[in-house]
Amino acid sequence: MARHGPGEAHVTEPKKLEIVMASPEAVPFAKTGGLADVAGALPRALRARGHRVRLVIPYYGCILKGGVRAADTGISVSIAISNRLETAHLWESSLEDGTPVSLLRNDAYYDRPELYGTAGGDYHDNAERFCFFARAIVAMLKRTSAAPDILHCHDWQTGLVCPLLKVVERDTPIFGRTGVVFTIHNLAYQGLFWHYDMHLTGLPWSVFVPDGIEFYGKINLLKAGIVYSDAITTVSRRYSEEIQGPELGCGLAGVLRRRRGDLHGILNGADYRQWDPANDPHIAERYTADTLDGKRRCKEDLLGAYGLSLPPGTPLVGMVGRMADQKGYDLIAAALPRLLESGIAIVILGKGEEKYQRLLRRLAKGRPDRLGVKIAFDNAIAHKVEAGADYYLMPSLYEPCGLNQIYSLRYGTVPIVRATGGLDDTVTPYDPATGAGNGFKFGPYTAEALHDAVVRAIAIFEREPDWTRIRRNAMACDFSWDRAAREYERVYLAAVSSALGRGGGGGRA
Repeated sequence: MARHGPGEAHVTEPKKLEIVMASPEAVPFAKTGGLADVAGALPRALRARGHRVRLVIPYYGCILKGGVRAADTGISVSIAISNRLETAHLWESSLEDGTPVSLLRNDAYYDRPELYGTAGGDYHDNAERFCFFARAIVAMLKRTSAAPDILHCHDWQTGLVCPLLKVVERDTPIFGRTGVVFTIHNLAYQGLFWHYDMHLTGLPWSVFVPDGIEFYGKINLLKAGIVYSDAITTVSRRYSEEIQGPELGCGLAGVLRRRRGDLHGILNGADYRQWDPANDPHIAERYTADTLDGKRRCKEDLLGAYGLSLPPGTPLVGMVGRMADQKGYDLIAAALPRLLESGIAIVILGKGEEKYQRLLRRLAKGRPDRLGVKIAFDNAIAHKVEAGADYYLMPSLYEPCGLNQIYSLRYGTVPIVRATGGLDDTVTPYDPATGAGNGFKFGPYTAEALHDAVVRAIAIFEREPDWTRIRRNAMACDFSWDRAAREYERVYLAAVSSALGRGGGGGRA
């Protein structure tokens, strides 16, 4: 709609869209990783901009038992799976801002201890569980005649939705104006299943070809989303470029390069209602860029939580997250003894691969004066690390987006990161000559490069004017969800135009 008064130029407002967002998880309902944060926050940001948004997720056992308020609508759909009918019952809930949430209930599939598998491995029937989920989404939209302007699908668990709309339902009138957007959160997880599961998909065999969903003789549900969507997004600009190359392309680089004109890198946002030192209930003293003295009290509190007593003026480095190769823990293992000798102390919080848990426990016993390790995930302590550390370390092998470096910037905790993915997009090297920059980066994936970056960072810690400047620069950064929502608006409008231009049907190979 255009609005203008006498003598004023026309101001064009973005079209208000009907959006259905399909995700295998979303906060506050069910979470295993950052995908849930995105799926829980982006709908709120889009709704705040005037769009009508509905979130769709499975009705997991953790939701059933978690005290979430939900109502049975009495609406259901049945899907033919493996010579039997499986039924999805539609339940309704909402996010705290009122955004409606559709919960697709089938207890045989989703009332389990975990979302995707146990410590022993993935559930054996994940292909069936998430083919059913995707097919139920499409069937439910048809059942309720509620086709949206945009159907936004997240990760491999919803990838099948894209060819269902663009191939199976291409001539269904209600989907003729629906644009399909597919977001890749981590290309390494693709939903690969043997070709004998093809009957679960509801797709014709004509799509089981190299230009379709076939991948070295297997079904690839992530590839299905890439090939048959109108637009593709990833969670940072740099990652969208990296996955088009052989190193991080995970076998799909060629497919992504063919669709590069429809591939967009949109950096995730941060939920500043939860992650802001000005109003954080978990930290010892709240503070802002103008009241940085409060950070000293937070550092004392963090050291107390880890039982560390440091000489005054000792730089403190924090780490929070999954202990895995992807997060650079092999570099940490190689560099840690030398890092501790450089005069810093380190606190680490997280869980993950047993080899790293054992190693860190052993190293902490050897250096209890400089290294604190908690093998756990504790949300309150995670906030204390963000507020109390001087630096935040993320030496990831690859990082599609990363959120902790974004949180750290808001807390004035200077990030030291490897220049990859979203880390490269959000951290700018500090330049003492100009006073510009918000952190430190290194390129080569080596312990030596990591050590050198830490040494450069410590040098700034010793110079009070630079130290104050870099922290204030960091806290001035804005990675709000409103910024991301504006970028998604542009992608959505392009996807709608693409769908209309092709008459609403057909995918791209």
